[in-house]
Parts: sequence; structure tokens; C-alpha cells
Amino acid sequence: MSALRLRQGNGTGAALPGLRGRSFSFGHFVLPRWLRRPVRVIGRLGEGDLVAPPYSASILSAVLIGSSLLYGGYLGGHLDAFVQGVTARTGFAVDQIKVAGNRETSEIDVLDKLELDGWTSLIGFDADAARKRIETLPWVEAAAVRKVYPHELQVRIDERKPFAILQQGSTLSVIEKSGRIIAPYAGGGEAQLPLIIGDGAPQTAPGLLARLGQYPELTAKVKGYIRVGDRRWDLRLENGITVRLPEEGEDQAIADLARMDSDDGLLTRDIVAVDMRIGDRIAIQLSPDADKARQAMLKQKPFKRRSGANT
Repeated sequence: MSALRLRQGNGTGAALPGLRGRSFSFGHFVLPRWLRRPVRVIGRLGEGDLVAPPYSASILSAVLIGSSLLYGGYLGGHLDAFVQGVTARTGFAVDQIKVAGNRETSEIDVLDKLELDGWTSLIGFDADAARKRIETLPWVEAAAVRKVYPHELQVRIDERKPFAILQQGSTLSVIEKSGRIIAPYAGGGEAQLPLIIGDGAPQTAPGLLARLGQYPELTAKVKGYIRVGDRRWDLRLENGITVRLPEEGEDQAIADLARMDSDDGLLTRDIVAVDMRIGDRIAIQLSPDADKARQAMLKQKPFKRRSGANT
């Protein structure tokens, strides 16, 4: 900081004049400009030229005490709570909450993540921290929290899209198309999702379901998709029939299966399984009753021929 120095005249120092004859110089030292006005005011107070306003001492004391409290609250980490309390009681307390976009996510869970109490102020409310807490809920993929003054919070939720139900042992979970587990299976509308089972099923099921989607009448009959040895698929139908798809040539096998069912009603017959793992043929396993009927029919045919030959 630079200070004004006395000009030298005839070898003696001349004092810089001040207000009402007061000098701002002391020997070779001169007060900086920013200190001169306070010095003038203090000097006038000392001489009685200025009179302090009424209750100025009380006001100054209140300011000092308030400043001390604020500083102490800041050091102790209580300043936010103080601001929250003051602003909440002056018309900024959150008393309206609007939640949109949630179907599987409970509003109660959303409110719990907002961490509100009866005197939460909208001014001091951390919307970004609340958004991050809401996004930890199982079904929530993304969330937005918006403050609408003076006392409203708006929450918008984008939920994850369920793809299938994954069975692991006795545990059922709803998963996304990526294979990520969303939440435990709880019934309701999720019962319409396809059931997939087996190692590697979450990763390969999207491709299989896309191919089967070309044959909606066939897909409507499938109850479960079983991944076998992470190599191929079995289809478990609603009527209990198992279709064993091949490891290679899966697309052609599905097309042949759909054609045979459409033309001959293959999947409505009294059979247990359709094995399509053999390249040039299809093996059909009959039900026990159908097998007995077939064996009886085979036994009767040669007997009829012998009987006809004797007559």
C-alpha cells in the first residue's frame, strides 16, 4: 500500500491539511485515502459534532450478538439448520409434492428418499442430493427433482423397462433386456413377462425372443424358455409339451415347428416332446396314454390281416 509523503519545501515537512484543520500526516507518514473518512467521523464524534442515533448501542449490540451466533453456527455446522428453520417459518416450508412417471415405484418410497420433515424449507432443500437418493430405488432408471417456489416439489421418474422373469433355483427376479436384475418378482402385471431359466439365459434370450416374435401364434403357446448347458434352448409350452431346439440351425427349426403346427396342429396333439436336434428328422415322444393306444393299434393290424387271410 502506498502512502502519501510530504513534499519537501525549504528542507522542512509541510503537513497535509485535513478536515477542519486536522492533519492526516504524522511526521513523514500520511494516512491512506481509505482511512481518512473514518478518521474524520471519529474526530467529529469526539468533538461532539455528530450525535449517535437513538438505540444505536442496542442495535450494534444486537448485530454483534447475531453475527457471533451466525459465525458460531457456521463453525459448528448448524448454519444450514438455522436457515432451514427461519425460511420454513416464513412461508417456504415444503407442503406440496407431485410425483409423476412412477408405475412400479411406490410414492411412499419416493417420499422417504426426499427425507422431508414438517419444517423443511424449499430454499435450503438440496434437490440434486434428493435426485441421487431416488435413483437408488430398484425400478428408477433416472429421476428429476424440481423446486417450484414458494412451497412445492415436483418429482419426475423414468422407470426401467422389464423384459423377462429370470428363475434362479427357487428365486424369481424381474430383469431388463440387458440382463440386469431390477427387483424380485411380485406378480401382478409382471406375470405376462416371459419366463427364462438356465445359465446364459439372460444374455441370449433377447435374440431367441426376437426370432420367435416372427411367429406370434407359436410364441403365445410358450410358457418358459430353458437354456440348456448355455448351448441351446428348450421351449416349455402351456400344455406341457417340451420342444428341444437344436444348437445349430435354430432359425430353420423354429420356422419348421411353426409350419407343422399351423398345417397339422402338431402342438395340440397328445404328445410329450418334440425333438428337433437331429438334423434331417423330427422325433416325437408320445404321452403314456397315446403310446399305449399306438401299441394297441399296432398289435391289432397284423391280427386283422391274418383273420382276413383265413376267411
